[in-house]
Amino acid sequence: MQTQRAKNCSGLTFIELVIAMAILAILASVVLPLSEVTVTRTKELELRRNLRDIRSAIDAYKLDYDQAVAEKKIFATVGKSGYPEELEKLLEGNDWGGLYPYKKKYLRRIPKDPFDRDDLGWGLRSYIDEVDSTVWGGEDVFDVYSQSEAIALDGTTYRDW
Repeated sequence: MQTQRAKNCSGLTFIELVIAMAILAILASVVLPLSEVTVTRTKELELRRNLRDIRSAIDAYKLDYDQAVAEKKIFATVGKSGYPEELEKLLEGNDWGGLYPYKKKYLRRIPKDPFDRDDLGWGLRSYIDEVDSTVWGGEDVFDVYSQSEAIALDGTTYRDW
């Protein structure tokens, strides 16, 4: 009777449980670093997209300014480059002296920097600033950059993008 009962009991032995837990621990230790890289890569893609969106909006603003000056809808001012004075100008829009029958807006919202942990916002460069300047001249917004000191997966710093 005893042998019949032992054969009908199905289950795992303690050794089998320990081996299964060891295999799961090894798999988990492999998956966690890969998931961290995936999260970082996703943030990098978002940063590139946000930089491209803002820079494209700045360029479109400048093109409309140049077109309005060329068509004599507005007059060029000495010392003005035609770039927006601040990023919020891209949200407010402009009709460029009648170039458009409405206020043309360039962005719906200003995208966030996914690597900005201290709420510093975007770094700004004006038209007269040096290419790698980290101090904004304040005249206009010619370029934006991330203020993060972190290193990207490709070895560069995010502020150099």
